[in-house]
Formats: sequence, C-alpha cells, structure tokens
Amino acid sequence: MSDCSSSGSDEDLDPESELVDELGGTLSKWTNYIHGWQDRWIALKGNILSYYRSADEKEYGCRGSICLSKVVITPHEFDECRFDVSVNDSIWYLRAEHPLLRQQWIDTIELHKAESGYGSESSLRRHGSLLSLTSAASGLSTTSASSLKKGYSLREKLAEMETFRDILCRQVDTLQRYFDNCADADSKDELHRDKVSDDEENFPSLRPDYLNNNSSSKEKLFPVDSLKAPVGIDFKGEAITFKATTAGILSTLSHCIDILVKQEESWQRRLDKEIERRRRAEDAYKAALTELKKKPHYGGPDYEEGPNSLINEEEFFDAVEAALDKHDQIEVQAERSRVSRQISLSPDTYSSIGTQKYSKKVEEMVHSHMTYSLQDVGGDANWQLVIEEGDMKVYRREVEENGLVLDPLKATHSVRGVTGHEVCHYFWDTAYRNDWETTIESFQVVETLSDKAVIVHQTHKRVWPASQRDVLYVSVIRKILSTNENDPDTWLVCNFSVDHDSYPPSARCIRAKINVAMICQTLISPPEGDKDITRDNILCKITYVANVNPGGWAPASVLRAVAKREYPKFLKRFTTYVQEKTSDEAILF
Repeated sequence: MSDCSSSGSDEDLDPESELVDELGGTLSKWTNYIHGWQDRWIALKGNILSYYRSADEKEYGCRGSICLSKVVITPHEFDECRFDVSVNDSIWYLRAEHPLLRQQWIDTIELHKAESGYGSESSLRRHGSLLSLTSAASGLSTTSASSLKKGYSLREKLAEMETFRDILCRQVDTLQRYFDNCADADSKDELHRDKVSDDEENFPSLRPDYLNNNSSSKEKLFPVDSLKAPVGIDFKGEAITFKATTAGILSTLSHCIDILVKQEESWQRRLDKEIERRRRAEDAYKAALTELKKKPHYGGPDYEEGPNSLINEEEFFDAVEAALDKHDQIEVQAERSRVSRQISLSPDTYSSIGTQKYSKKVEEMVHSHMTYSLQDVGGDANWQLVIEEGDMKVYRREVEENGLVLDPLKATHSVRGVTGHEVCHYFWDTAYRNDWETTIESFQVVETLSDKAVIVHQTHKRVWPASQRDVLYVSVIRKILSTNENDPDTWLVCNFSVDHDSYPPSARCIRAKINVAMICQTLISPPEGDKDITRDNILCKITYVANVNPGGWAPASVLRAVAKREYPKFLKRFTTYVQEKTSDEAILF
C-alpha cells in the first residue's frame, strides 16, 4: 500500500510478524455534518484498526479503535474512493485519494481480519489457553464483595454439615466394628457349645479340664480373645454423640433453609427490579423509535447534498430551514453583544482602477448593470413579484439550465436617512463585512487591485445537509456621474466571479459563481427656508440584483424557497445596520 508504512522489509516478514507490525496512512474520515470530511491518520496493528487526529499526535492516544474480528467492509456504490468500515452500530466512513489506494486499504484490512480472527492457526499459537484463563478469572472478578458477605453464613453452615458428616461416618464405622465383633463372638461361642456337647456325650465320666483352675489349659481350649466381648467402646456415649450429631444436622439444615428462603426473597426482588428496568428500557426504545419516525435524524455522508443523496426534497428543505433558524438565533445573540465601531468616510478614497488585467471585465460589468439592472420590471411578464413588504419588493425570474437553478433576483427598496455613497461603502468595504453579513464563515482579501477594487475569497457557513460553498470574486465600487442635471448621481458596487491561481477550487467546498450589483441613488427633498439639509431630507433608492449559480445538486425547490426567505432578510438587516451606523455622523454624499 503506497500510503501505508511498515517496519522491516516484506521478505523478512512472516505471518506472525506481519500482524505485530503497524501499518498506517492518511485517509479522509467523515467526522460529523458540521465539519464533514477531515484527514485522519489510520493505523492498523494486528486485528485493531485505530485512528488519530494526525501522525504527529499518536503519542497522545488514538481517538477511536475497532476490532477487525467481526468488522464488515463495504465499498461505496457510487463513490469510487470511499469505503465504510462497520461493527454493529459503529460505522467509519473513509475516503482514499484514488480508487486504487482504496482497494489496497480494503485488501489489507481483509487480510488482517482473516489472519487475526479467533480460530486461525496464528491466533491459536498466539493466544493458547489465554481465553479460557481469562474467562475463568472473569467469573471470579464478577463476584462482588457484597455478594460474598451475603453468602458467607450459608457456606459456614455447609462447612458444619461437612464436619457432622465426618463425625457420623466415624460413628457408623465404630458401631459397625462393634456389631461385627459381637456377631463373630456369638458365632464362635455357638461353635464351642456344640463341641462341648459332643465331648460330654462321648466321655461322660471324665471331668472336663476346663473346670480346673489351670489357666494354661483354659487358654488352650478357649482362646481369650474369642470369649471376650468387644472392649473400648462406650456404647452409651456413642449413642448420645450420635443423637447430638443428628440434632446438629437437623438444626443446620433448618438454618440453611432459612438462609435460602431469605436469599430467594432477595433474588426475587432483584429479578423484579431487573424486569422493571428492562421494561422501562423497552418503553424508552419504543418511544425513541416513534420519535425518530416523527422527526427523522440523518447522519453520515450519504444524507448530505449529492447526486445520490438518500434524503428527499421535503426532508432536505426541513433540515436547511432548521439550520437557518439556528443561525438566526445565534446572530441575534451576537448582535446584542456586538460593540459598535466609529468610522469616518473620505469622499476621495477611491481612484481609478488603472490598467489591470481585470479592468476590461470590470467596465463590461459596470456598463451592463447600469444599462439593464435599472430598467423597470413592471411591464416584463417574465419577472414575478415574490415578496412585498412596505417599500421593499423582490422579483424573481425562473431560469434553469441542465436542472440547475439560475434564477435572477431583483429587489428594490427605499431607505430614509442614508445616502447612496454610505450604503455602497458599507456594502463594499470588507472591514465591516462581519458586522452585517451572517452567512459568512471566513473571508480573505486575495489581492488589492486598487483603492476601489479588490479580489475576495469568501467561504459561507455550511447549512446541513447542503454542501459548503465558497466564492472568489472581484468587488468594485464606482460613482457614476449623471448625464442629466435633473437626475441624481449613482453609486454602484459590482461583485462578479473570477479565477485566481492562489485560490483554486477545493474538494471540500463547491465553488459558486456570482454576478451581484448594489445600485444606489440619493434623493434630497429641499428643507424649508434656509435650514441645513438633515438626514430627514434624504432618501436612498436601492436596486439590488443577483445572478447566482450555486453549483452542486441542491433541489430546485429548496434553492428557490431559501432565496425567497433569505434575500428580504438580508436587505432589511443590511439597511438597518447602515442607518444605525450613520445616525450620528455627518452626511456623506
């Protein structure tokens, strides 16, 4: 694998050493719907697949790992560089730089999965009986100290039962020997009587020798051991001991039964609690499923904007609208804490753009907007009035090209108390962009063409499930002198997309194309008498036109709905900002 590194040469590696050595490389991993795809260092060692924020941060520990023994690897159906690694409910979405590298990763993971799974020869050699030992140890480790204390009385009584059993066994053995001796002695005595009877019948006149007091003769006729009863046994004592032992056994058995009854009650309570816990868990699971059906939650790259997205138009719009509402709430909070900055405008700030490579394009755009953008839309049937709020009117002309929405938008508005110069200045100057623009995540002035023209790269906040977008454009501010003394002068800001070598399109963002113009004229109502002109005598007529090619695969209905919602909000927010900023300043015409 070209993107993976391993220690040692391939020729020196045997199957076991291959599993010990660590393989690693950089892949893009789907993090979440906010940050999307991020580069991560993926490490493969044995049957463990881990990932780190970067190769330099390995010493701080991995951010996640999965075991390959039960892993499922799924190449993506449409994306040739992507593959998914899943274990149960845990899924890693991974992307390689090209399809060949993806296949190398898949083959390597599959090889380690096959070689390191339990049951393989190498696994048996490595693990041996470790699994069984671990299982035995785990059985002991699961017994808590409290459970040992609860079972201590029962085990103590069982030990007493063992002692009683030994005592009874000894007593039974002793009694058995006693009864055996008694039976043996009785048998010998019976045999001796039979012999004596026979002798008396055969020799009746003779005096039996056993009547003499000669002990030696008596021993010859009757061995002493055969006539003695079993000695050394306290039969009464043994009987008392036997009775006490059996009584102790009965008492101990009764105690054991009491303990078992108590434990049974405890076990029953624990069982009831476990049943109740599982019932609540099942109810919570069913409730969660019901809630998910009511309000689906989507995660992963398969639900984001794309040609094969699994989310339909209605769900796409709901998600975008929810994200925009959240952005609005964040902006309201930020607006409350924003500190106002004082500025001063100089009427001679802007000079000619000079002979730059973009100057011809600038002149074409300025001429086009001054020619067509100020035309009245009232008699044009192609323009549709979509919003009317007071002095503000928003028109749209529906245009689609290859299924992509390219609707031109035009808005007219009248704002009292500000001049066209002031409105255009705040719209053009990037120093104040973040004060009124809420959709921008970051922007950078790529190149300053002159004191009235700049090239700006602008990245917009992502609204999931739509992809993130950026724009690269030339922004020009221009004062257009009136050819008729009765007509007011016009201020214009023109923003149009260009290409620049320093900011090529990125794989993380869709590059949108724009052609936007803010055209402002200042109307003055003469004050009474010799009074000075105040802001109450000033009215700014604004014409805003926007031609945006968003790119990507967002549904047409969603794009139109978002434009209808966001453009009026933008105009009201921006003009209110200008009014607040200029309320205490000198009028700049």
